[in-house]
Amino acid sequence: MAVDFETSGSAAILRLNRPPVNAIAADLRQQLQAHLRAALADPKIERIILTGSEKIFAAGADAAEFDAPPIEPHLPDLVAEIEQSSKPVIAAIYGAALGGGLELALACRWRIAAPNARLGLPEVILGVVPGAGATQRLPRLIGIGPALQMVTTGKPLAPQKALSIGLIDAVEADPLAAALAQDLATLLARPLLAEAPNPPADKQAGIEARQSAARKMRGQDAPQRAADLIEMTSDTSFADGIKAEREAFLSLRQSPQCRALRHIFFAERAARTPGWLKKATQPASLQKTAVIGGGTMGAAIAWALDQAGLEVCVVEMDESAAERASSNLARLAAAGLKRGLLSQEAHDSALTRIIVQASFENLAETDIVIEAVFEDMAVKKELFAKLETAAPSAVLASNTSYLDIDEMASALADPSRLLGLHFFSPAHIMKLLEVVRASQTSDLALRAGFDLAEKLRKTPVITGVCDGFIGNRINFRMRESADILLLSGSIPTEIDEAMRAFGYAMGPYETQDMSGLDISWATRKRKAATRDPNRPYVKIADRMCESGRLGRKTGTGWYRYDMGGQMEDPMVEDLILEESRLAGVERRVIPEAEIQETLLLAMINEAAHILGEGMAASGADIDLVMVHGFGFPRWRGGLAWHADQIGAKSIHASLKKLAADEPVLWEIAPLITELAASGGSFASWTKSPS
Repeated sequence: MAVDFETSGSAAILRLNRPPVNAIAADLRQQLQAHLRAALADPKIERIILTGSEKIFAAGADAAEFDAPPIEPHLPDLVAEIEQSSKPVIAAIYGAALGGGLELALACRWRIAAPNARLGLPEVILGVVPGAGATQRLPRLIGIGPALQMVTTGKPLAPQKALSIGLIDAVEADPLAAALAQDLATLLARPLLAEAPNPPADKQAGIEARQSAARKMRGQDAPQRAADLIEMTSDTSFADGIKAEREAFLSLRQSPQCRALRHIFFAERAARTPGWLKKATQPASLQKTAVIGGGTMGAAIAWALDQAGLEVCVVEMDESAAERASSNLARLAAAGLKRGLLSQEAHDSALTRIIVQASFENLAETDIVIEAVFEDMAVKKELFAKLETAAPSAVLASNTSYLDIDEMASALADPSRLLGLHFFSPAHIMKLLEVVRASQTSDLALRAGFDLAEKLRKTPVITGVCDGFIGNRINFRMRESADILLLSGSIPTEIDEAMRAFGYAMGPYETQDMSGLDISWATRKRKAATRDPNRPYVKIADRMCESGRLGRKTGTGWYRYDMGGQMEDPMVEDLILEESRLAGVERRVIPEAEIQETLLLAMINEAAHILGEGMAASGADIDLVMVHGFGFPRWRGGLAWHADQIGAKSIHASLKKLAADEPVLWEIAPLITELAASGGSFASWTKSPS
């Protein structure tokens, strides 16, 4: 049963019981309605208590139903039926009450939450607005300002915060017991939210909410529509507001943005240890961990491990480096304290727990070792040869961004112990983790990588061994095409503005300045000896680096950074014009649409090469990497999803035109040719990584 019915004295208890998250699907709605009506018809029942399990109340609607024909009872009707009930309904909330779950609670006369409760309306994250009355009931309960904050951000509230703004009536260790004891006269006297007066207008709150949504959810429609609905409560009847909300919900539910956001949502849910790997292996022991290298990346990895409750030892090469590692960890702890993520006690405790040492001693019982040293193959091979004896039973992992894991493994007597774990910077914040399976990586080592991702609450994507793996390989190809656009007529500002207009938070040149131009320069130098002489090569970025223009850290890069601001630099444009002249290129005006199309085609074509080679398992994995690692607009569904919206046949035709002028640069991926001929899609195509 999706809803259990029981009685306690004169109370009926309706318990949502649809594991794992009590999604409010059709069967749950139907049973809840039936039990509600049965309780109302029973003269012995004086109150009705709506609750869930001790871990969760209800985590919202079943998103899988969005693409299916609606099934009665519809959630808005069920919510209205609860609200208009002749007997008071009390919500006893344990765990998450999100989306439709919170809308059920808003229909109740009284709301009591446990300390583990989380209350929120995350619909905008899926590209819709609340569809069962929350935009109209919530402002009437807590005011327009707090309602705007909740709905347009989608962020859940802890129970004490919810209590302080009036969203709930009490926080109790045992909400069910409190609901049974609540005074009946008080419950009956509570007015219905549907009959509450209009809340006062709050224009400033509306302006701030819209500006924040435009900044944090760039290009997304749902937050702005939600703000419209909430603001209208100040001068619109409840009935008219409910009608407007339903129309907005149904319109957005089938919009391209909502479909794209649902795709990413389900891709994230599916990103976990593969079923075949679970069957073949046991969960890895990962309590004792070590990180080799305490620089910016290594310290952030170590911090993430510690915050996940694992024992961490940071190993450096000498005492001076160990001191720098300790300083890096202290900065991370201080940042957590400043942002309110850590108490002073937690801050102090973390710095005491993490061991920093300048030797390979005491690693014999370590479960997993992650190296985060300089990107140099000889250095890494020497390191792993030492670790093989220093940590004899540990899984060994490299955080390399580009280097060949198979070559690293050749330094080991047992290469099956090694895999790649490519963290993205900052490693303690970014959710993406590329799990690199080398040719001899054992299933046990691979399982350890996925289990670690779960402990760190990261999104794991498996990849085979290739230069740059999935994300950096695609990004390198995009940057290469952007540089050719510079040579042909564009300037950095135009390219950055075009990609921001597409939905990126930052353009490719702004991003390079942020991370440092020397990072990709090192990769280009490493590849120089094997570079195809027939492939166009633009030297603009190399000349920038040679002159010390490395981005924000040096004050100049593609832009100039003075007084904390970012400004165009005429010297960069002069350099671009000179390189165009030296290359004999006649510059032209390149429209924004052409810039977007060129860079997207470059990324899509490279992604198709990666999929066809078996370096990625699915288009959804490409999407996760590009959204979580490289800022591809989430509301566009990711790179492969976006490619399917264009269509393989159209992509093939566009690439064919580009390949006519530059056949090496625009060699069409066989997969695109295959999909164009068959009418297939990236979404329906899968291949296991090699």
